[in-house]
Amino acid sequence: MVVYPKSLPMPLREGYGFTPVSPIRRSNKVSGRSVQRRLYKSVPTVAAVRWIFSDAQALAFEAWFDEQLVSGSQWFECPLKVPGGIGVYKARFVDIYEGPTLVGQSNWSFSASLELWERPIIKGPWANYPDIIAGSPIVDLAINREWPEAQ
Repeated sequence: MVVYPKSLPMPLREGYGFTPVSPIRRSNKVSGRSVQRRLYKSVPTVAAVRWIFSDAQALAFEAWFDEQLVSGSQWFECPLKVPGGIGVYKARFVDIYEGPTLVGQSNWSFSASLELWERPIIKGPWANYPDIIAGSPIVDLAINREWPEAQ
């Protein structure tokens, strides 16, 4: 599988976000009530991303997009920050990127929508313990900072 070049930066924080595709179907009944059901277990998520590249990075990005991704039509692996940290996700471009737009003297802005193969969420039995997940930063601090072995 094609990999996002390590020489290119990760997306900027500005405008960065995710929009999951709904996995449910809602049907309205004549009585006014509705029925909802899950249609799909695995649905994509769309990520809004933006990059600032130098001249050389912009050239490399456009060549990579056109040649290795066949004008953005192929899936690739890229590092993305999600609530669980930075991970490598399978993604592809929804359409061609916007840009390059000149920023400052010689930097270039590109923006795009990426379709992630699946939602970047915790799966499996951990979903049964949301309080442990929400409290994990405290446990991390206690183990790595307060225990004698950490000194």
